[in-house]
Amino acid sequence: MPILTGKARVAGVLGWPVGHSRSPRLHGFWLERYRIDGAYVPLPVAPEHFAAAVRGLAAAGFAGANVTLPHKLAAASLCDERDVSAERAGAVNTLVFRHGRILGSNTDGFGFLANLRDHGVDPAAGPALVLGAGGAARAVAASLAEAGAPVFVTARRTEEADRLAATLPGLRTLPWVAREAALAEMALVVNTTAAGMTGREPLALELDRAAAGLAVADVIYVPRETNLLAAARTRGLVAVGGLGMLLHQARPGFAAWFGVDPEVDEALRRFVGDDLPAA
Repeated sequence: MPILTGKARVAGVLGWPVGHSRSPRLHGFWLERYRIDGAYVPLPVAPEHFAAAVRGLAAAGFAGANVTLPHKLAAASLCDERDVSAERAGAVNTLVFRHGRILGSNTDGFGFLANLRDHGVDPAAGPALVLGAGGAARAVAASLAEAGAPVFVTARRTEEADRLAATLPGLRTLPWVAREAALAEMALVVNTTAAGMTGREPLALELDRAAAGLAVADVIYVPRETNLLAAARTRGLVAVGGLGMLLHQARPGFAAWFGVDPEVDEALRRFVGDDLPAA
């Protein structure tokens, strides 16, 4: 482990709770790999103390912080400046403190696209169907649209899909009951809901009508293989799990705080993901 000095760069992750976060393990691996004089720490902060905590970290000389639930919307409102990714996503997951200013971005879309490409999937190969209409859906849909894919969104509650489409010009909606029939025309389907996560009900999506070249992605990484991904592999389809998205979305923050664009490779995947439940 690198020895910390008085010049160490320090960052962390803000959440409530934050004990489940894998970010300290992930960033700690990179700090060790690149022999950086720095540290990355978990920061459990209740919502009522969030604004004061962020300003305190900036004043204390932190380089920045990641932001996880439930603080992503509050983080956006605190920023002196938000980049295009944050504006598109409507939330902030990465803060950089620079010259007394709080800068915000959202790296989820970046991480999602990088993970697709790691699996040989071209985000612009054809139409994409996004399941869900929450924060993850917005980041994923915005990144796919920017990459050049026609994007459709569907959710159990039609009004939520309509609301998401209204905020991102060019998105089209589909009724939830039409999701399976639509797979015949799609190049990619992405689950951004919590269905399939450990402790939750499986995602209700049959792949019988899937086009032969369909890529199936899930933003969930607990478990590493959801029922959706297992069904995709059984049919010989490309299956893209959520762990790679987690790893890649961390890269821009690490580069901003510690000055190195880190590599996502198999050693990192094993270190961060091997103790996750497999199914």
